[in-house]
Amino acid sequence: MRRILVSPLSWGLGHATRDLPIIRYFLERGHEVTIAASGRARTLLEQEVPGCEFLDLEDYPLPYTSSRRFVTKFLAMAPTMLSAIAREGANVRRLLRRRRFDLILSDNRFNVRSPDIPSFVISHQVRFVVPERFRRFEFVTESFNARMLGRFRRVIVPDYAHPEQNLSGRLAHDLERLPPRKIYYAGILASVARMKVERDVDLFISISGPEPQRTELERIILGRVTDLKGRRIVITLGKPEVRQTRRIGKDITVCGFLDRKGQQEMLNRARLVICRSGYTTIMELAELGTKAMVIPTPGQTEQEYLAAYYRERGFFHAVSQYDLDLVRDVEIAERMTGIPLRGDTRADVEQLYRDLFAPVLDG
Repeated sequence: MRRILVSPLSWGLGHATRDLPIIRYFLERGHEVTIAASGRARTLLEQEVPGCEFLDLEDYPLPYTSSRRFVTKFLAMAPTMLSAIAREGANVRRLLRRRRFDLILSDNRFNVRSPDIPSFVISHQVRFVVPERFRRFEFVTESFNARMLGRFRRVIVPDYAHPEQNLSGRLAHDLERLPPRKIYYAGILASVARMKVERDVDLFISISGPEPQRTELERIILGRVTDLKGRRIVITLGKPEVRQTRRIGKDITVCGFLDRKGQQEMLNRARLVICRSGYTTIMELAELGTKAMVIPTPGQTEQEYLAAYYRERGFFHAVSQYDLDLVRDVEIAERMTGIPLRGDTRADVEQLYRDLFAPVLDG
């Protein structure tokens, strides 16, 4: 038995959910897993893998606002963010003086690592894509990421290596600053699996992401969902702390939260999904071959880039939450193709373990 430290960022639930298949595989192999996290990410993982040990590790401050001016706030918060990364490193060093681990797996946390312990990081955003008017400065963000991620033994990118047939586009391909030998393309890492069930839910709406925009999307959706007549609709609000379910009329069910089993069932049963264009959600849709309409978090350049990337290829319909017309947009989304790539998370995790983790843990 080896001891493993896993630490996902808690900006939404995506980092935690894509780590789940890896954590479960570690446990299957008989290893002991300690999870260092906070907020809703920790709450979700405590529910999904209660056999792990949990420690609290402070998150970076959220650079999201109730407005669309993400870039402005992100730049203004740079000193605060750098301070938080330094503080994270100090907290991790204190932890490692008290505890011994054989492997560290970070998910988008730059300083959850050690020069004395094999340390790996999961990230699909090796390059920060910035708005077009700032594109000439993009090398600065790529250089920063390369400097921070390059300190890990390998950067695990949950995507395919093919330069064109991939899910992340410029976020993790055609890179200039990080040496190719540092990158391991791991394929799909999704915590849902295909089920043999009927697609008997017309529309599954998954509200998720960091605050305050999660609450804003909830307000918009609940204010307009009754415009959709004669459809069977299930909505999840993405709040692990809220377990109540209620109904709006006879066709609309609103769940405070769906665990991974419930989320998996709905994604399999839905004919169409409405969700954020977060990368982990995209991997789940690819794993299951489900059609979707994506609503990027306003001002979050990564999600805005991905939404445009999939719309231009005819995979998903994408729309701003400020321009949302559910009747019109659902009709458009139903005509899109969905992602043609199909994932196999189990096979991808097994290969990842053989290639990167087994030499450390089983050697």
